[in-house]
Amino acid sequence: MGLKVAFQMDPIEAVDIDADSSFRLAEEAQARGHDLFYYRPDQLAYHEGHVTARGWPITVRREKGNHVELGPRTEINLADQDIVWLRQDPPFDMGYITTTHILDLIHSETLVVNNPFWVRNCPEKLLVLDFPDLTPPTTIARDLDTLKAFQATHGDIILKPLYGNGGAGVFRLTPEDRNLNALYELFASINREPLIAQKFLPDVSAGDKRIILVDGVPAGAINRIPAAGETRSNMHVGGRPETSALTGRDREICARIGPLLKEKGQVFVGIDVIGGWLTEINVTSPTGIQEVECFDGVNIAARIWEVVEAKCATR
Repeated sequence: MGLKVAFQMDPIEAVDIDADSSFRLAEEAQARGHDLFYYRPDQLAYHEGHVTARGWPITVRREKGNHVELGPRTEINLADQDIVWLRQDPPFDMGYITTTHILDLIHSETLVVNNPFWVRNCPEKLLVLDFPDLTPPTTIARDLDTLKAFQATHGDIILKPLYGNGGAGVFRLTPEDRNLNALYELFASINREPLIAQKFLPDVSAGDKRIILVDGVPAGAINRIPAAGETRSNMHVGGRPETSALTGRDREICARIGPLLKEKGQVFVGIDVIGGWLTEINVTSPTGIQEVECFDGVNIAARIWEVVEAKCATR
């Protein structure tokens, strides 16, 4: 039986159909006979006791330049949907957090994936703090002296915004680098959020592994190799994806964090592992489905939908 599925996401017209995970989830949903509706986060509203969205019924197709067909623009009550996918990209700012609060209001009636309460309370760079033995040395601070002390202890560090995404604002500071003060001033002029610093992991030159977990169980992985002269491995800044098998250490990490992810309703999660160390647990809008499917020949999107459909059937 077809389900009514709404996608809360950034403009679908602009996605790369060969890489975008939201598009792949929509494509698989359509193939399974579900009805699709799409709206942007700024079209989500609470109105006199109802959670509504203005958007469009959609049909998707794997045809570049013609990958989505929009139906007539309409307003719907999201409580009437079977599933809402929370899929807009970070940054994880107050706008993002507000959408999770609004979607909380329908979560008892409509399955919101990933669970918005725990998306709000488990942002990627903070959830890892529950597993200090799996992560590299880390500090989170707004205080400059704390950050200086961390650099003095570990020498070669990575400094980045706590709620950033996509590799934006990520800096490597070597022991000889004297830019910590300037970077701190730059970030402090933008917002009042803390920064996160981690010990630099030289193994990043061999790749930053993205492992996809479905309902707490590893489903596949890719390795992202940084471009020459680049610290960041994100693919939109030149990182190169390569096939990658799960190691014993990868499986140990997944076994430790998987039960918590399942308990908190985080169905689709992407974790980042460098040299056997867990650096991020991505729950807000993880990516990597299409890359893993391309290398492994496994239908990750179908696995995700099997879990989501089963959850719907038991509600």
